[in-house]
Amino acid sequence: MVNDENPGFTIPRGATGFFRPMDGPLPETDLPTFRTALYAAARAAGGNVGQLKRRAYPHTFHTATVIDGTREYVILCHAHHRWIAFAQERRGWYSEQFLAPPPWAHTFTQVGFVVLTYEQLTMPLSNVDTSVLTPGERREVRFYGITTLGGVLFNAWD
Repeated sequence: MVNDENPGFTIPRGATGFFRPMDGPLPETDLPTFRTALYAAARAAGGNVGQLKRRAYPHTFHTATVIDGTREYVILCHAHHRWIAFAQERRGWYSEQFLAPPPWAHTFTQVGFVVLTYEQLTMPLSNVDTSVLTPGERREVRFYGITTLGGVLFNAWD
C-alpha cells in the first residue's frame, strides 16, 4: 500500500476520519465557508444549490448538490481536510464513483479548497503514500476492499 519512492499523493493524518486521542482532535473543515463556495459555484454554473447535508458519523464528508439545468452534480466536502470531489450520485461511501470537476469547480479553489481530480480520486493505493495510516486504518482498508485514494478519503467506516 505504500509507495515511498514515487507517491502520487500523501495521505495526511485524519484523512480516514479516524484519530488517536494522543494526537489530539482532527481538524474540521469550516462548513460556512463550504456553503459560501457552494452558492458561488451554483451562480457560476447558472444553476441552484440543492440539498446540503452535514456529515453524520461515521461519514468523513459533507454532501451537497448543484443543479445546472437538467443535471445534478453531487459535491463532496471532506470533513477534516479542505478537499472537494464530484460524484455521480449520493452514496454512503465511495470507491470509484467520481466525476471530473465541472468548469465552475474553480469557485472552490478561490476560497481555499483543493478540488481533487478524477485521476487523483481513482488513483490506486499503490501510488499513494499511506505511511501515516495506523494498523486499524489499514485493517479497515482491507476489510472494505478499498483500492483507490478516493475510497480512503470519502468513506463511512465504523
